Amino acid sequence: MAAQRQYEELARQLSAIGAVKRELARTLPAECPAGAAAVLLLVDKYGEMRMSRLAELLAVDMSVTSRHVAHVTDRGWIDRSPDPDDRRSRILRINPAGKAVLEELSSRYTDALAHYLQDWSDDEVQELSTLLGRLRSSFGDCRQARGHALSPTRTPA
Repeated sequence: MAAQRQYEELARQLSAIGAVKRELARTLPAECPAGAAAVLLLVDKYGEMRMSRLAELLAVDMSVTSRHVAHVTDRGWIDRSPDPDDRRSRILRINPAGKAVLEELSSRYTDALAHYLQDWSDDEVQELSTLLGRLRSSFGDCRQARGHALSPTRTPA
């Protein structure tokens, strides 16, 4: 197990990762802010869904989800249709225009990472990717674990 000082340094580094995320967000086209990109990504990854499911996946309330969905719908990237099981609800589906936007976003992110990590070896990039995947896996599904996290002063039993 790592020493306390190593966890403290890791916490500092993870806090600083916000700067990396902000820089990557700058690669997004103006018409596709981060919230819209997240909607496209999730609907593409998980398939058609109700707005309530999308709100769960985004871990935000319905009003925020509605704004993001309105944005992508207005641009023609997502289709909304009545839910056959509940006519009050809508089913969201990504369409070919939305998939094209996702391909552009992926290309922009990949190009930005290649630019900023140009002096990294292939092995270093792979190691970072592997370790970040392992870190994410260690936390499990954070959306479902809300409210069950350890407080900073509490230790596991």
